[in-house]
Amino acid sequence: MNRENGRDGRTGVVLAGGHSTRFGDDDKAVADLAGTPMIRRVADRIEPVVDDLVVNCREAQVPTIREALEGGSDASFAVDPIPDRGPMAGIMTGLRAAAGEYALVVACDMPFVDPDLVDHLFDRASGHEAAVPRLDDQWFQTTQAVYRAAPMIDACERALERDERRIVEPLLDLDYVVLDEDEIREYAALETFENVNTREEFEAAVERLE
Repeated sequence: MNRENGRDGRTGVVLAGGHSTRFGDDDKAVADLAGTPMIRRVADRIEPVVDDLVVNCREAQVPTIREALEGGSDASFAVDPIPDRGPMAGIMTGLRAAAGEYALVVACDMPFVDPDLVDHLFDRASGHEAAVPRLDDQWFQTTQAVYRAAPMIDACERALERDERRIVEPLLDLDYVVLDEDEIREYAALETFENVNTREEFEAAVERLE
């Protein structure tokens, strides 16, 4: 992992604990995307701009994800203590395992995540509790954002206690900065936010990568 240029303390948290219901019976995190497991593509893309990598997943996923990452980025695992509580609980679990003060949270189904944007998100988050992209002045990209771990953990705990499940809820409790579309485009194409949720989206991604 990169510990140069003042980057020490940056963690990358990859969320992989969902059940991929729209993808079918297979775990999309380890699906072979043009010769490389999808989660490996995400890890490899963010590796140059983080210092440590944490994968949030269910206990049963650990062996296959560990195999998918073999030979690439070193990763630790943050297993959900209570499964199936949704992505907000996954974020909270992943952040609890973060070594650094600030952490990128990114979904495992975003294989086009742009490291230049990630690097900029860390810079923009400095001195605040979060830096979050927002498209069209309304859609927060909460699963490709940088959070200061401790306050985000607390905000997630409070939201779950209120039985709130929308990932944007804890964000609203934080001192956050927004990257609008113009700023995002200075560092990355909007494909950085593309999710691969269905088999059709997966096949389209394969065609682009081959």
